[in-house]
Amino acid sequence: MLGKPEDRMNLVVQPGLPMLIAGSCSPCVLLSVSAIGVTDTAEKNKGHSAKIFPFLTSELGLTEDRILLTFHELQPHQVGKKGTVMSFL
Repeated sequence: MLGKPEDRMNLVVQPGLPMLIAGSCSPCVLLSVSAIGVTDTAEKNKGHSAKIFPFLTSELGLTEDRILLTFHELQPHQVGKKGTVMSFL
């Protein structure tokens, strides 16, 4: 969905966390997307949201009001991998 190779993607799932969205403890998801070069504009993030929301509603059976996405733009020097930073990989 983000156009990144699989070896550059990481996913952390923490089920069972107590969460409150819009005053309700009903099942929900908070998805934080941190990436280099693909989350740096509102237009890009709008496009990502348009792809991610249908996937999450379909796969998790949640309504859109129970899903919250946050986008964080990273710079290559902010991500360490293989004993260096992405600037040098």
